[in-house]
Amino acid sequence: MSSCFLRSYAFISIMVLCTTLLSSTVAADPGFRHWLTEFSVEAASEGIKSQTYAQAFAGIEQPDPDVIRKANFQPEFTTAIWDYLDTRVNDRSVQTGIAMAQKHADTLAAVEQRFGVDRFLLLAIWSMESAYGAVLERPGLLHYVPQALATLAYADQRRARFARTQLIAALQILQAGDITTEQLHGSWAGAMGHTQFIPTSYLAYAVDMDGNGRRDIWNSIPDALATAANLLAQNGWRSGQPWGYEAKAPANGFQYNGETKTLAQWQKLGFIRPDGRGYDDPEARAELKMLAGAEGPVFLLMRNFFVIKRYNNSDFYALAVGLLADRLAGKKGMVQNWPRPPGALSIKEKRELQELLQRRGLYTGAIDGDLGTMSQEAVRAFQAQAGLPVTGMATQKELKALRR
Repeated sequence: MSSCFLRSYAFISIMVLCTTLLSSTVAADPGFRHWLTEFSVEAASEGIKSQTYAQAFAGIEQPDPDVIRKANFQPEFTTAIWDYLDTRVNDRSVQTGIAMAQKHADTLAAVEQRFGVDRFLLLAIWSMESAYGAVLERPGLLHYVPQALATLAYADQRRARFARTQLIAALQILQAGDITTEQLHGSWAGAMGHTQFIPTSYLAYAVDMDGNGRRDIWNSIPDALATAANLLAQNGWRSGQPWGYEAKAPANGFQYNGETKTLAQWQKLGFIRPDGRGYDDPEARAELKMLAGAEGPVFLLMRNFFVIKRYNNSDFYALAVGLLADRLAGKKGMVQNWPRPPGALSIKEKRELQELLQRRGLYTGAIDGDLGTMSQEAVRAFQAQAGLPVTGMATQKELKALRR
């Protein structure tokens, strides 16, 4: 594209955008509007048509305030691992996953055969990313992707570079006609569809599995599952191999945290499986990780664990996916207990706490055991009523007081 044409193109884009913005009755943020106008030049240089840009930001006058709030609270990095797993690997996620495995058996079999990725692993990712699609049916949890990414680029310096790149990719998806603006919704960070792909990953890995000529991870479960499988396969997924093993550590085990050895070497050092069984492939290499310190369970993590992290670069996330996939496949769950602090609640007790708070009119959210912001606010209100220290943290003390 010539520089002369680019300047002309950008000017048209800016004028179309400004006309759209000025016609809106929503209270505007002048700084954000100015940023959108400036970014239109960058979008034009990447081949985004002025009509596409104007369409994407029609009526958008201000940043999305919820995006910044959510960006500052990521459970993978702010939650204890046992609380993180409680809300993701539990009887409800397993029962729903088993039902989904039966309902979509043909699709899962076809995807598994084409990409070599275990069907239960794909179900676990689907559960983690959108609760098997349930999140997509709750519009209040979703964000308009161009606005969300523009918000991050404008207001979050830590993520500005990421957001600019993803915004260009989102506009390319819109311009290609894969999805309309009405359906271009996702997470606060721009992750989209049943299996929550950020725009650049969508462009790299999206698959038309149902054969209708469109790559639609928002409405087509075959496309969404195949896209997830394609990402894993292209990043080195080893078909038929486990993600890793839970292990018991010897007394001096902590000194080996972070080291990589063969499973046979780990076993010789005293890192044995809790149920006493041996390792399926003793010569396979695995990294030792203690995700809750020396007092917690240890895990011997293999290649596939780190491939899962290409989806979400969090040990918590990858472990939850692996553990849920095992449960969905009919395997036993974890044998050892996490070193929960005194007074900590189990997942069943967390749900009971929410139910009791709801009965008192203090809580209106879902009964899911996830003690997030709404639950914490309800706990604070109850603590104030009951004369307990107002911390927002729920323990056995609060649960026993609610039961009375």
